[in-house]
Amino acid sequence: MAIDVVSSPVAFSVKNGCHAQTDRFERLVVALKEALGPSSGLTSDDVDIAFLTKLMEDYDSSDNNWSRYAFGDSSRGYTRNLVDEGNGKSNLLVLVWSPGKGSPIHDHGNAHCLMKILRGNLTETRYEFPDPEESDGPMRPIAKKTYKENQVAYMADELGLHRVTNEGSDFAVSLHLYTPPNVARGGCHIFDEKTGRSSHVPSCHYYSVYGRLVKE
Repeated sequence: MAIDVVSSPVAFSVKNGCHAQTDRFERLVVALKEALGPSSGLTSDDVDIAFLTKLMEDYDSSDNNWSRYAFGDSSRGYTRNLVDEGNGKSNLLVLVWSPGKGSPIHDHGNAHCLMKILRGNLTETRYEFPDPEESDGPMRPIAKKTYKENQVAYMADELGLHRVTNEGSDFAVSLHLYTPPNVARGGCHIFDEKTGRSSHVPSCHYYSVYGRLVKE
């Protein structure tokens, strides 16, 4: 299989059998949904992170069936493409990262975030939450790690804040599970690296939904 990069907006497509008889990606989507249960009302304490992590680790991204959701745009740092809403208990997204770009420093609205690398490498830098008792100052990094294809990372607010960047020269793609879907409902906070000041982002827009581009 091969991935074609189409002119702006960038889209990924697969040759030679994108829709194979056994669609492992859709099986993963269903398995994640079933693991979280059939109804809404989930809290962070209800989530079995170890089991969700194993489901994502067991999926081999080389089958490329995720690519029909992977719309990108080189004019943006990254795009957010909705795959599934998990019975109201999660948001499952495919993110496409432009070369040399990344996210702002952000929190996760008291939700869990699992990130699996589908294509390329992504670098995560973690930061301490700014101390509200201190005057403005630069944020303090606490860890930095590059994740390679098929690796899975976990993040939650009790571990700090983070940003994700694509330090490579080609597009990277990742699969993100957010549960509960707190950010989709109430937004998140982004932080200025130099001052530690935060601002609330009320909603994060989707570039595509269920495999179709969203008109802006």
